[in-house]
Amino acid sequence: MPPTAAALSHLTEISTQIETAVVFDREGTVLESTVDDERAGKLGGTALELLKAAEDARPEGAPPLAQLDVALRDGSVFVVADEDRVIAATTAPEPTVGLVFYDLKSCLRGLAEESKPKPRKRAAPAKRRTTRTRAKKDDAKS
Repeated sequence: MPPTAAALSHLTEISTQIETAVVFDREGTVLESTVDDERAGKLGGTALELLKAAEDARPEGAPPLAQLDVALRDGSVFVVADEDRVIAATTAPEPTVGLVFYDLKSCLRGLAEESKPKPRKRAAPAKRRTTRTRAKKDDAKS
């Protein structure tokens, strides 16, 4: 299972409030989702539009937008972004907002760690063998 698919599978297992989720890049390309391609494209596109609109509304010099919550009658849409990826999720009405954001951020952090190149382990330096000569007990007494 690819890392993104595994991360979404884990997310939906631990967060019972999340009904659907999609991970996409900043250009809107869907990387993975819990729904079919058509629904994933719609959710990703809508989430990206919401994110861009919210970023455009930020005051000049404000830090980049990290999260967004849109409450609707039938549920909520959550969007969390990092430098490279965005995750969007839908929930039933009245979710535990802080918990959903925590789970989405954890998922993105895990994906970021997966995509970082792992440092190659250096070979441990060869141990030097030292030869010790022991004096015989008889020689030591003389």
